[in-house]
Amino acid sequence: MIVLLAGLPGTGKSTLAKAVAGRLPAVILNKDAVRAALFPPPLIVYSTGQDDFCVRMMLEVAAYLLRRDPAMTVFIDGRVFGKRYQVEDVRAAAEQARTPFRIIECVCREETARRRIEHDLTAGAHPAANRDFALYQRLRDTSEPVPEPKLVIDTDAPLDECAARASAWLSAAR
Repeated sequence: MIVLLAGLPGTGKSTLAKAVAGRLPAVILNKDAVRAALFPPPLIVYSTGQDDFCVRMMLEVAAYLLRRDPAMTVFIDGRVFGKRYQVEDVRAAAEQARTPFRIIECVCREETARRRIEHDLTAGAHPAANRDFALYQRLRDTSEPVPEPKLVIDTDAPLDECAARASAWLSAAR
């Protein structure tokens, strides 16, 4: 199964993916980690084109992993997925791999996202150097709604509760 994690920066996509992956046979592919692995620092640009390239590479890896183990769950993480074509690219990759496709959208209060983003900036805990609250605001104002069907998880709730809900939903989808 391919699971697309959607949501604005700071909404808990990566944290939820890690918590759910611990409950399933799963792999997390993160766009920011892929970018850092593929491009030397002077060549990193936070552009739509570089994001699209990294996601295409992630989808190639997902297809490879699913050919080796069709029972695996692959999380596609690290992007807002705020444009329809971005979601459709992942959906098409799942169809080509003949594997189920699911969307989990993470949401939280804006205050929570700001606190998380500022904490990560202070701690140097996030690989994307452009991730700040101004990015959150720009993406909030320009993103299209994430299409249905999807599971919406409010990550202001306790992580264990969010992970249990997502795990149950994904298990039922198999």
